[in-house]
Amino acid sequence: MDLKMLLNKEQYDAVVTINGPILILAGAGSGKTRVLTHRIAHMIKDLNIYPSKVLAITFTNKAAGEMKERIRSLVGSDVDNMWVSTFHSSCVRILRREIDKLGYNKNFAIYDSYDQKVLIKQCMEELRINDKDITDKEIINKIGEQKDNLISPEQFKRENQQNFRMDKIADLYVLYQKKLKSNNALDFDDLIYKTVDLFKKNPDVLEFYQRKFQYIMVDEYQDTNKSQYELVKLLAAAHRNICVVGDDDQCIYEWRGADIRNILDFEKDYPEAKVIKLEQNYRSKGNILKAANNVIKNNAQRKSKVLRTESDQGEKIKIYRAYSDIDEGMYVSAQIKKIKEEQNRRYKDFAILYRTNAQSRVFEDIFMKSNIPYRIVGGLKFYDRKEIKDIMAYLKFINNPLDDVSLRRIINVPKRSIGDATVEKVQEFASSMDECMYSVLLDIEEVLKLSTRTISSIKKFVSLVNSFIRSRDAVSVSSLIKEILETTGYLEELKNSKDLEALSRIENLKELVSAAAEFESTSEDKSLSAFLEKVTLVSDIDNFDQDADSVVMMTVHSAKGLEFPTVFMVGMENGIFPGNQAFNDFAEMEESRRLCYVGITRAEEMLYMTSAENRRVFGKTVAYSESDFIREISAELIEYDNPIKKSFGKFGTSMNNNFSNGFNKNSFTNFQAPVRNVSVSYTNMANSKKNKEDKEGSLKLENIKVGIKVKHLKFGIGTIVSVSKVGEDVKLTIAFDKMGIKNLMYGIVPLEAV
Repeated sequence: MDLKMLLNKEQYDAVVTINGPILILAGAGSGKTRVLTHRIAHMIKDLNIYPSKVLAITFTNKAAGEMKERIRSLVGSDVDNMWVSTFHSSCVRILRREIDKLGYNKNFAIYDSYDQKVLIKQCMEELRINDKDITDKEIINKIGEQKDNLISPEQFKRENQQNFRMDKIADLYVLYQKKLKSNNALDFDDLIYKTVDLFKKNPDVLEFYQRKFQYIMVDEYQDTNKSQYELVKLLAAAHRNICVVGDDDQCIYEWRGADIRNILDFEKDYPEAKVIKLEQNYRSKGNILKAANNVIKNNAQRKSKVLRTESDQGEKIKIYRAYSDIDEGMYVSAQIKKIKEEQNRRYKDFAILYRTNAQSRVFEDIFMKSNIPYRIVGGLKFYDRKEIKDIMAYLKFINNPLDDVSLRRIINVPKRSIGDATVEKVQEFASSMDECMYSVLLDIEEVLKLSTRTISSIKKFVSLVNSFIRSRDAVSVSSLIKEILETTGYLEELKNSKDLEALSRIENLKELVSAAAEFESTSEDKSLSAFLEKVTLVSDIDNFDQDADSVVMMTVHSAKGLEFPTVFMVGMENGIFPGNQAFNDFAEMEESRRLCYVGITRAEEMLYMTSAENRRVFGKTVAYSESDFIREISAELIEYDNPIKKSFGKFGTSMNNNFSNGFNKNSFTNFQAPVRNVSVSYTNMANSKKNKEDKEGSLKLENIKVGIKVKHLKFGIGTIVSVSKVGEDVKLTIAFDKMGIKNLMYGIVPLEAV
């Protein structure tokens, strides 16, 4: 294949550079998947590199599946001999083969968030920790954070002995890991944490995988955390043929451990690295890209790049300032209907992007009344439904009888006269003997004094489970699910139930059987373990159906990697997007701006950015000013869609705009989000600037640059982190030592050089 005909200059360079470290900075919509797939095809077909020597890692099963299919279309069945998978799936494959070296059985269970929560609560009860003092959510997040940073329970305990609260969490971490191991289980964070641990404790195992994977490619590198970074670094250490692809401007997961320094410091780890920038965008119209560039250039922590396109400029960014959140929802609804009719669009061509899931309610109400079909990505997942979790618990226990968490869920479901008190007695005895609960159940008559009826019920349950364990390897997963549903009486109980939800629960269980059948028809490994892994590692975005004809509602975080002809970014207000915390935290503001950049670049043809003067938040009416991010977009790129604002559009989106919407000066005292930006009419700027420059000791315009220290009369000492031109003046973003981030106009606010 003629690569020069298929790729642009930068893409071609990235595809044919194979040996040594390479950093591909891929801007939004720049064809990075095309580059990755053609790079792999070039390695296999043109350079005769054996496919099994290549490891390609990405973040979602959906992305991995799409990448594998595109490689298949280029090289055929050779792709079946290489690993194209997520971090977690790759680690599961390694651990299934090697985890016995860490003292686990190879049929270990993978605990989901529900299982994890159950186990944490058990630990809290044993250590007599009140959930009013420390919540299970806080504990789970803190333990996950330690694993992401490769900090063991013992190390965490040593480092926090002087902090009472953290010391208690450390005790929980120690006990939690002990219980996980006794259950022969790993939680989601363990998958990478334990793989790194395996490699560090077993150099021979690491050497085997270093020999196996001589060429490593990592997609979305900006989203890697410390454990993922360390895993890749260990694997690449022998050959240093590592290619990472990512965009620091799209690092939006720092709140869950992603470390932007991994991509920013790649050249420090690999001084010989080649850096290639993909800046040609193939997704969005010109004005949308210019708006994205306008916003993201205000970030200080980034590698310089500017998106460009050969497409036409398209329509301007539509800005709508609603009177209320209801008005905002009605406007969006009306625009969707209008565009759909005038441009012959389908509902799936529209996306509503918001900062938090709670913002969807108003749009749901209005869309239902307007007969607009919609779907929410990030709502209740299929595998989170009670009936599905019940049957999945049966499957997990059948696969791993050491799994006490799953056993506790199924032992009396459906009801079989084994009450909570009995379960607690079994659990206590098992813990005292350092045994799993199932071992106790097998000898229940000899070890515990229970009523004859309870003993009989337990024996029947044990007999039932044993029959399922015998069937495990003899029948398909779908057949095993059917057997569980029939033999346990679970399905019969639902059929006889008067619960209005019973019918939908039955339909969900039928869908579970269908999911298992589909798994059997598409997977090489058809075992129960493989099915459980697939289900556990699935994410919201993996289930996104691009063909369903309905408006999509989701958070901007969930939208990453997707694109839509028309995008509505709603709730664009200071206090929501960015949130209040961002105004006092430099890193938080930078990540919020990256999130805004991601939202803007989801739009292909039309972008709307809406806000409301008043909205209900946690039951209270609040008034937030329009988002600073809108004000960062050049005036010539935007168009106010409500007549009351059009006469003010040329002044940008500063406080003046609030007066145009019917506010009086006193109304600003009711704002709950602080007004961070100060502006006055441009007619006074020249005089203000001249007076400022004449003042002795003042900051001179020619001396302004990122990184210098300045002093403000009220805010104190700060560092300039961003400089941008706004009309005739210059906007400075300054990180003050004690007052957080402020946006100030040079021509208005007196500053002194330090």
